[in-house]
Amino acid sequence: MAIVIGATLSTPGFSQTPDPLSVSGKLYYHAENAYGPLELLGTAAYAGILQKLDAPKEWNQGAGAYAKRFASTVGASGIHGVLAFGLDTTLHEDPRYYRAQGRGFWRRSGHAIRGTFLTRTDSGGETVSAWRIGSDYGAAFLSNQWYPDRLNTARLGFIQGSLTMGFDLVTNLGTEFWPDVKAKLFHKK
Repeated sequence: MAIVIGATLSTPGFSQTPDPLSVSGKLYYHAENAYGPLELLGTAAYAGILQKLDAPKEWNQGAGAYAKRFASTVGASGIHGVLAFGLDTTLHEDPRYYRAQGRGFWRRSGHAIRGTFLTRTDSGGETVSAWRIGSDYGAAFLSNQWYPDRLNTARLGFIQGSLTMGFDLVTNLGTEFWPDVKAKLFHKK
């Protein structure tokens, strides 16, 4: 059973400010995305799913097994956050997602896809999102080290990193369109 590290979520308040994040701002951003209340709730739920699926089966069942699954997922999130922070700080990349300025579903969807693989730099340019790619794949490979040998493979690490990139894309799409959906649902302009 593959373990998927949580996708990097856009922290409210950080999502549209064009000013570069300070080093402490980036640290807060990644810490909140790894250990914020919603993220920990998601981690607890994910550990419950793994418990129900008995994945990995070598960890068995019971409270101790659930705790191991929860700690494993928390640890993977921590590794992801540390790698992301280290990469975006060193490479002067901005980890935030910026909503599209244009209109239209396809244009905005394309912007969300582009925003998964490219990122803004601290100076306002654009570059390949080394922080995202490196942290998604790096965390997948590193967090597999404490799993049974049958799960600690390059193939599974690649699959997990790719799944995390996919979740990042879904998160970007949600960040792009949720404000519009919310406004329609609650009739706000």
